[in-house]
Amino acid sequence: MDFLQPTTWSDALALRAEHPDALPVAGGTDVMVELNFARRRPPALLDLSRVAGLAEWDADSGLLRLGAGVPYRRIVTELAGRTPGLAMAARTIGSPQIRNRGTIGGNLGSASPAGDALPPLLAAGAMVELASVRGVRTVPVAEFCTGPKRSVLAPDELIAAILLPTATGPEQFAKVGARNAMVIAVCSFALVLRMPTREVGIGIGSAAPTPVRAPGAEDLLRAELPWGGRGDLPDPLVRRFGELVAAAASPIDDVRGTAAYRRHALGVLGRRSLVRAWDEQRWSDFSGVAR
Repeated sequence: MDFLQPTTWSDALALRAEHPDALPVAGGTDVMVELNFARRRPPALLDLSRVAGLAEWDADSGLLRLGAGVPYRRIVTELAGRTPGLAMAARTIGSPQIRNRGTIGGNLGSASPAGDALPPLLAAGAMVELASVRGVRTVPVAEFCTGPKRSVLAPDELIAAILLPTATGPEQFAKVGARNAMVIAVCSFALVLRMPTREVGIGIGSAAPTPVRAPGAEDLLRAELPWGGRGDLPDPLVRRFGELVAAAASPIDDVRGTAAYRRHALGVLGRRSLVRAWDEQRWSDFSGVAR
């Protein structure tokens, strides 16, 4: 097995074009497991951990650009105020050692339906920046995954960055697993409310071949959420929201849970997340100052 280790982005793209069968690796938290269990035997590894700038992030005009090599730890410690839903998801990923090594680009590139970062990215309407020697293109996260472990990445492309709006309202993430940490999600749920524009985003994980939205539940909140209000949410609205969240999933039975359990759990996660998000907006003006 060849080991390719570029130090510049242009060199990384050139090596990717020359070695389309090479397996990109940054943190290695997914790749090394597959290699250790002989699930993959690529002819080469393309190590991106030394590429300058790939592990940096910046913000401009309300848009966050996260380099593909940004680790979960930095999302938790540096970006919780800008993208709280993604930070919540990052806190649930593995152990501290995994969060130090694992990267946002690696989680996305794995294209796993159970990837913890994918539902909050989907709910936020994030875009993926893909690059090759041919140029750069952006793809919505909603269109990136095409099936379990499959994506729209061309053989000569690498994930350069993830682009997403900064939060303008409450965001929530929750998942169900066999234990509280270091566990693959049985199902997961993310909710984004953008208060100034009255937009709603939902992401569901580990309950379909790819992460999915819940259009019916989103439409319900756009139409019936008491935007700007400070009272409790009506119980019928919360219940109906949970039903529409569950209906949007198309889960299967597997070793982690049954399809019926996943639908039930998603309904519960949806209701709880909505109530928590609403309670949060009642006490914050989302400009960094608590009411």
